[in-house]
Amino acid sequence: MDKTLLQTTVVGSYPQPDWLVNRALLSKIVPRTRLHELWRVAEPWLEQAQDDATVLAIRDMERAGIDVVTDGEMRRESYSNRFATALDGIDDENPAEIVNRSGNRTPVPRVVGPIRRTRPVELRDMQFLRANTDRLAKITLPGPFTMGQQVKDEYYKDAEAMCMDYAAAVNEEAHELVKAGADVIQLDEPWLRNNPEEAKRYAVKAINRALEGITVPTVVHLCFGYAAVVTGGKPTGYAFLPQLADSIAQQISIESAQPRLDLGVLKDLAPKKVMLGVIDLADPEIESAETVATRIRAGLKYLPADKLLPAPDCGMKYLPRATAFGKLKALAEGAAIVRREIS
Repeated sequence: MDKTLLQTTVVGSYPQPDWLVNRALLSKIVPRTRLHELWRVAEPWLEQAQDDATVLAIRDMERAGIDVVTDGEMRRESYSNRFATALDGIDDENPAEIVNRSGNRTPVPRVVGPIRRTRPVELRDMQFLRANTDRLAKITLPGPFTMGQQVKDEYYKDAEAMCMDYAAAVNEEAHELVKAGADVIQLDEPWLRNNPEEAKRYAVKAINRALEGITVPTVVHLCFGYAAVVTGGKPTGYAFLPQLADSIAQQISIESAQPRLDLGVLKDLAPKKVMLGVIDLADPEIESAETVATRIRAGLKYLPADKLLPAPDCGMKYLPRATAFGKLKALAEGAAIVRREIS
């Protein structure tokens, strides 16, 4: 069985334990500003608690049989706010409010000066992950376009210029993460599909700047939103996807299982590798290995096995931990079934 084919991975996050975060509060918001009240552990002991939770997440991924693991993003309140609010030029203490696509008012940081990275943000996360697994290790960063959509710009008055400075900050961080042992760097860019017209103007340029000079495999992840947060029907196609064929990212990560995506779109991404979502995070039932295998086979109608990496649709942080582990085990077992068929 060729373990280089159909390598399984996760999008990034894994459920944080109830003793670490207030999961009732977590379920209500994907914060753009810092949400310190989310943590159940007091500051003097918080880092130690996050370390312990990270080890649990890594071991769950290993026990499930996942090939490319992450740290589970145990130290993050959301996929983006930890990095995005750590940059110079950002005022997180006096947030603005914007109206999101659902019509709800959301607190967001204000951009009040040049965006610069003046210190490492996720470096210790990567060092800890590398010290605690011998498997391939991936770490995620929020993408520059998405960060630019999650703030109120009171300085640049030029969205492209602002995003290019975000991209430079991401690039500096990514280079340090590679030196710390990252085998894969992933950018999370879910907002590409929220504002496709603006994305078409400069998103690929910003992504390419963010990934400039990175020598390990790189991924751009886009999705339709967390299943626990976006509870209505999801689109069956992406408004911004073929354009990513022009990015320098080697892999594109797309949600497929829950929205029943028309997999014909995979042809638009040649010659990229595709992280294909084959685990439905809206379904509380744990998929059987055969269900996962069926979804992988559907992807193989459009991509060769060396171009497809089975994964969950999105981050798993909103699931119960037992459910997340069961789904990851089914993911690994389903991929193993298909590997045997094609070996």
